[in-house]
Amino acid sequence: MSGGERGERVGAGTRSAVRRTVGVLAGCLTAPTGLLYLLLAGVPLGAFLLWPRTRPYALRVFGSGARRLVEVERRRRTFFFGDRFPETYGMCGTYETYETYGGEGVVRYLAVRSWSGLMCGVVLALLGFGLALAGLLAGGVVRGTIGAAELLTQLVLGGVLLFLGLQGLFALTALDARLAREYFGPSERELLRRRIDELSVSRAAVVRAVDVERRRIERDLHDGVQQRLVALAMLIGRARRGGGRDPERAAELLGQAHREAQEVLAELREVAWRVYPSALDSLGLEEALGGVAQRCGLPLRIAYEVAGPLPRPVVTAAYFVVSEAVTNAAKHSAASAVSVRVAGPPGGPLTVRIEDDGRGGADPAGSGLTGLRGRVAALDGALRIDSPLGGPTTIVAELPCV
Repeated sequence: MSGGERGERVGAGTRSAVRRTVGVLAGCLTAPTGLLYLLLAGVPLGAFLLWPRTRPYALRVFGSGARRLVEVERRRRTFFFGDRFPETYGMCGTYETYETYGGEGVVRYLAVRSWSGLMCGVVLALLGFGLALAGLLAGGVVRGTIGAAELLTQLVLGGVLLFLGLQGLFALTALDARLAREYFGPSERELLRRRIDELSVSRAAVVRAVDVERRRIERDLHDGVQQRLVALAMLIGRARRGGGRDPERAAELLGQAHREAQEVLAELREVAWRVYPSALDSLGLEEALGGVAQRCGLPLRIAYEVAGPLPRPVVTAAYFVVSEAVTNAAKHSAASAVSVRVAGPPGGPLTVRIEDDGRGGADPAGSGLTGLRGRVAALDGALRIDSPLGGPTTIVAELPCV
């Protein structure tokens, strides 16, 4: 890192620290306003808040003013601390919109925030008072009016109080950030619950995709390779039984058996390639996609724009996304051409885009596309399908490379 870059980073860090400090001071100034509103508005509305019949209306009135003060706190967190909160996420861990949320959560947040802001102001005032006392102590040392024993006592006491004050200040600022995350955005528990749900869905999708793939392989072996092997065995048997009586007929049957054996080998290689192409390990993704283009019954144009190596799971998922999408286009879309673009910046997600000029109308809930979605979701990726009637069909998969 050059000296200029290091200086810019230090300057940016200093500006960020100054902005956060100003944000803490602004929070101390807005806290008394919230407390005054709770007292001045809560006392007249107290009787209506206690009566069950009037409580909803009183909360609506009480919350309308509190919501404006809470919006100030929300903007303070965004401007000074750089927090970004979901616009449609309601307070207190609900998915109700911010504008229509009831008054209880707003009032609760305003009460807790006002208390923590006032405590932060008190701690800052004590730290300022301690700095003033430290100045007086330094002046006494310069004038010679304070002895060594008294100076040592004051230093120890001042150091302990400074440590407690700083710890209290850090704890209150952390509480302010935690309150903002809890009331303005998804809480840590909510994020964990979402992640568990996503992993459960992706695991179920992977299980379904594996089961579909296993059934397809079993069907290919049973309906294709096995039937050809039965026909090959029958040809060889007929050649053995008739070889002594009619050598020419036996030679003809052996020729048919030889051709059948070659076709069986070709089909077996095709099945093995669909299960997992060896070119992915030996040649890489670009060459494996070239093999897809060679076997495709449609004109296939591939643009490979990836710099650097890719993780093995991403390579496998990208290959099967292209292979399945191209196969579906050749079978069902009546397309005349297919284009594939694989691109990804260094360190960013890999984007796989497949587009055909067919008739469209692909069903995202179909077994093939569902299997692709499950394969992509297993890597925390995203699959988007755009297939209007009349075409074209566009499939975009984004695979994180972390």
